[in-house]
Amino acid sequence: MGVADQLAQIKADKAAANLKVGEDFLAANKTKEEITELPSGLQYEILVEGNGPKPSANHEVTCHYHGTMIDGSVFDSSVQRGSPASFPLNRVISGWTEGLQLMPTGSKWRFFIPSHLAYGDRQITAQIGANSTLIFEVELISFR
Repeated sequence: MGVADQLAQIKADKAAANLKVGEDFLAANKTKEEITELPSGLQYEILVEGNGPKPSANHEVTCHYHGTMIDGSVFDSSVQRGSPASFPLNRVISGWTEGLQLMPTGSKWRFFIPSHLAYGDRQITAQIGANSTLIFEVELISFR
């Protein structure tokens, strides 16, 4: 086996491990009373329930968010940057597109996003490997 084959095997093993850890985490998480699981596999917890309108996929949303791996390590956070982010809801990972359409403006929810609703089998960064399950706390500030 050549070096390229060994590296490919290491990458495949890591992706399989990430998938298993994520599946195990989500299976345990969905048993908690405060967690709702949707048919897609997306799980959420309502931290603050807003009372404003809900966006649709073609809206641009403005949010504060804090993204972590299931081990709690932070990979991205508008909260830490001190500035909310705005983006078209139909141009983000599908877990966000699905989840934010359920949120009334003014809400803050925690999403538990299985890999197939995040980045799938793609390695995104050194921290976000293939088949990673992601957790986001998201506050929906506004949309247009």
